[in-house]
Amino acid sequence: MKIHIDIDCTPEEARAFLGLPDLQPMQAAVLERMQARLLSALDSLEPEQLMRAWMQGTLPGLGPESLQGAMQGWEQLQKAFWSQMSAAAGRAPDKS
Repeated sequence: MKIHIDIDCTPEEARAFLGLPDLQPMQAAVLERMQARLLSALDSLEPEQLMRAWMQGTLPGLGPESLQGAMQGWEQLQKAFWSQMSAAAGRAPDKS
């Protein structure tokens, strides 16, 4: 034996029938706060603001010492690149 029941109602009507609370006002408030926080976070992604925070060391793990380490790593990469290119061109690599 099979019983098939079709109920035609809106989600609001079903929620009220089952005694569930209406969470739409709370959801709207939470979404509004999230939107405000996301928009304020986007302001910190502007290149000038990001560089200022980086140089002041206010970003976690990205202080001036990490910038100096990154520059040293870049210089080493550049020297390795030029020595490989010099060797490929048949010249002695520059010692500077």
